[in-house]
Amino acid sequence: MVANDQSDQLNRADQVYAIKTWRYLRLAMVALVVGLGVSILYERAKVDADCFQTSISAYYYTPVHGIFVGVLVSVGVCLFCLKGSTDLEDVLLNFAGMFALVVALVPTRSTGSCASVLSTTHDRDVNIANNVTALLALGLLGLLILAFLATKDRPTRPELIGYAVAALVFIATALIFWVDRDFFVRYAHYTAAVLMFSCILIVVGLNALGYKEKTEATSPRNRYAAVAGSMLGSSAVIGFAGILGWDHWVLIIEATLIGLFAVFWLIQTTELWHEGLR
Repeated sequence: MVANDQSDQLNRADQVYAIKTWRYLRLAMVALVVGLGVSILYERAKVDADCFQTSISAYYYTPVHGIFVGVLVSVGVCLFCLKGSTDLEDVLLNFAGMFALVVALVPTRSTGSCASVLSTTHDRDVNIANNVTALLALGLLGLLILAFLATKDRPTRPELIGYAVAALVFIATALIFWVDRDFFVRYAHYTAAVLMFSCILIVVGLNALGYKEKTEATSPRNRYAAVAGSMLGSSAVIGFAGILGWDHWVLIIEATLIGLFAVFWLIQTTELWHEGLR
């Protein structure tokens, strides 16, 4: 790692390998977002000009299905593997990655009504049962591995809190999944999506603070602050339009936040191109 307290333990070649790994993980997420966008635009080209699904999530039931699931799973893995510049940022990235997997594997209940080929919800419940069972098994394995690693290298306080919260989220998810499957299927997708974007928004805010401390940049020059403000502002404006009855507000807010998500990683990749971590 390139962190100050460990930089003396690695030679320059090792540091370069670590920096390239962080760089490629960030760029991979940008590329994945672009791929999802191209897939949706290709699907849009196959239908009438006014034919839109009411959300990006609803494109799960269109020919975009494979890319949608693959992109979210891949982004989730990248978020989990990417080391944050602080312990808190690292924990939040891990949670965002976990929630991204749920968004991918537990689709929304609404199929929408506008697609070149629209699939049904016929196999949805059996797919969710299989996918979430595997995901819970993976989560349990991850918690056991973290517990074992904690005995070898004592975690920091933020990491301990993160482990505890992760364990609570895992237990709550497993209980709801097995005790009230209908409730889980109804609410898991959107709950995970909101939590994922919330974690990302906080991460962007933390980067705005870190960038300010590093460069003493004022707010107008702080690109992370601009992204965080855009996320909050667009969510408020588009959400209000939804309250007024706009049918496609979810689609637009998802597209906006995903686009800003990619912008954030481009900014961070540029800033930390030679450093890896701040």
